[in-house]
Parts: sequence; structure tokens; C-alpha cells
Amino acid sequence: MTVDAWIAEPVNWVFSIVAVVILFTAVRVVTSPNVVHAALYLVAALAGSAVMFLLLSAEFVALVLVLVYIGAVLVLFLFGIMITRAPTGFDEGLSNDRKLVSAAISLVLLGVLSWASLSAFGTDTVNTVGSPTATEILGDAILGRFVIPFEVVSFILLSALIGGITVARRDLTPLEEEERKAV
Repeated sequence: MTVDAWIAEPVNWVFSIVAVVILFTAVRVVTSPNVVHAALYLVAALAGSAVMFLLLSAEFVALVLVLVYIGAVLVLFLFGIMITRAPTGFDEGLSNDRKLVSAAISLVLLGVLSWASLSAFGTDTVNTVGSPTATEILGDAILGRFVIPFEVVSFILLSALIGGITVARRDLTPLEEEERKAV
């Protein structure tokens, strides 16, 4: 494919814009000093990933990404932050002075994953004009062959929710208990 042919396709422009937004928000997730802002940047990065799946005609995967990750996990994360009243500002004790090492490891990981993808798929192009995802096949796979891992993940999420509530719950002192009963 030539550069002129690539520029002529509107889907490539949408891909480029969404890719830049995902890249920016992903960097802000790990560099934001406020944990609530980091969670909101993660919402934007996951929404951009859902748009990428829509560009690949994988509507079911995009919907699951929005419902499960944005709708459930991140909302649970934000509720956990609010319930526990965790400090949301910058914590000097959590500062990482090895940013150059972290960046180098990230670049090596990017290279390895890129090499693995190219060696596995070669120069095959993705057909985005095809039919959308067969949701019936995915549903049969999740609730048929993979029903045990699916249930284990749901149990882990439930356990995390119960654990978050337990950690956030504060027992009242006897004096506070008497004041509450008096009201």
C-alpha cells in the first residue's frame, strides 16, 4: 500500500487520531500525580481501545470492553478510592527515580511484542470490510468451553468488591455508637 492510498482512506485518519489520543492518555495514566485523574485517563484510554475494536469490526469485543472495564472495574476502582478516603495527592514515597530504566524496559517490551506479532502474522492485512463479529459463537465459547474461567473471574471481582467494602468499613467507638443510637 502506498502512502497516497493510505491517506485516501478515512478509516486511517480515524485510526491515527484515536491512536494519538490513546498514547497521550496512556502516558498520563502512569504519570499523573493524582490517582483519580489517573483513573479517568484510563477510562479515556480504554474508550479509545474500544474505538479501535470498532474499526476492526469487532463490535462485541468493543462492547465488552466498555461494559466490563469502563463500566465495572474502573467504577469499582473509583468507589474504592472514595470509600477508603485514600490520599489522592502526590506521595513522595511512591516516586520512582528509575524513569530511564523503565522507559528502556518498555521499549524492549515493545520491540519483542512487535517482532512476535510480525513473525506470527507476517504482512497479512486485516480485512475490516468483512462481516461483524459473530456474537453467537463468542457467547457459546464463553459460556461453553470457557465457563469455568469466566466464573472464576466473576468470583474474583466479587471478592475484590467485598474486600474493598470490608477495608473501608470503620467500626464505631462505643461513644460514637451511643451518639448514633441517641439520634
